[in-house]
Amino acid sequence: MTETKARAGEDVSSVHSPAAEAKAAMAGFLKEFSTFQDEVKSTLKHQEERLTMLNAKTMSYGRPALSARAEVEAPHQKAFNAYLRSGDDDGLRGLTLEGKAMSTAVAADGGYLVDPQTADRIRSMLFATSSLRSIANVVQVEATSFDVLVDRSEVGSGWATEVAATTETATPVIERISIKLHELAAMPKASQRLLDDSAFDVEGWLAEKIATRFIRAEAAAFINGDGIDKPKGILLPTKVADATWTWGNIGYVPTGAAADFATTNPADCIINLVYALGADYRANGAFLMNSKTVGAVRKMRDADGRFLWSDGLAAGEPARLMGYPVVVSEDMPDIAANAYAIAFGDFRSAYTIAERPDLRILRDPFSAKPNVLFYANKRVGGDITDFAAVKLLKIAVS
Repeated sequence: MTETKARAGEDVSSVHSPAAEAKAAMAGFLKEFSTFQDEVKSTLKHQEERLTMLNAKTMSYGRPALSARAEVEAPHQKAFNAYLRSGDDDGLRGLTLEGKAMSTAVAADGGYLVDPQTADRIRSMLFATSSLRSIANVVQVEATSFDVLVDRSEVGSGWATEVAATTETATPVIERISIKLHELAAMPKASQRLLDDSAFDVEGWLAEKIATRFIRAEAAAFINGDGIDKPKGILLPTKVADATWTWGNIGYVPTGAAADFATTNPADCIINLVYALGADYRANGAFLMNSKTVGAVRKMRDADGRFLWSDGLAAGEPARLMGYPVVVSEDMPDIAANAYAIAFGDFRSAYTIAERPDLRILRDPFSAKPNVLFYANKRVGGDITDFAAVKLLKIAVS
């Protein structure tokens, strides 16, 4: 029999007991966790001290107010304002503009480009108010005209057999439509005393006056322009009954009454107008009419008594007629005998507006003393580029 002996000073049961080993391991874990906890607290305290120091350095009252505009625009803004108020063009002549924005500040005839902020204000007002501009195709050009290439034919095709010779098919025809740019001008005036008043917002006043004038002129020309020193309007081409429509003309659908909508089923002509347009264009269709016509159309119901008109579901969304958006243009004709009161079509395909992006200002302090005249002008043109993309509603029996 083997005798078990303990080493000097040790208890055999304490050395090999599982409980003792677990107790020792737990004590070591708690010691390490306590050390880790102390390190985390120390790190967090250090980070808090750093954040406090950074906040103290970046207090708002300790720094000057930051400019809301890029510093690169400030010299041009200041020089342009001086030119408008007093005619001092030294600041403009001494400017060096970035090549990607404008190449020169002084034109050969003494004109100056409007500063970017003022030009942007005018452009936003044009898009917001000129209705046809908001739905037409608008392009920026640097030439005197803009050419649109139109393919209005199909490539011929036919069924081929294995042994028979293939015959020649029709070739597509490409047509060129040239949109000439015309000059649109405005000439507001202000007294020199008013310009000398530093509290008067010269640029805000000038932008509003020019935008108002340009809005009226553009809106009228895009609808009824005759093409003589102005854009060609969308109602300028010859109108023919849709059944006999050919390229170069605009097809129309009659209302069925001489001077108004038909007494019985007045909404039928609206339905006929919608489906007179090709399916490809109808997918992007929109109605164009003035406020008086809107007042008459929104009262119409279908055979089941439901209104054809529905207001926009969200703020800023246009109202809808038969599910298509309605754009209000006050230059469209009123409801009257033989008037084309409503247009329906894909206007982005039907009408193109070409314009030069720059707006020029000439200051004239001599012609209307003691007032100062400001002559502003821009170049813009417009024309129909797809005669199949729009149809008209004619107030007539047939």
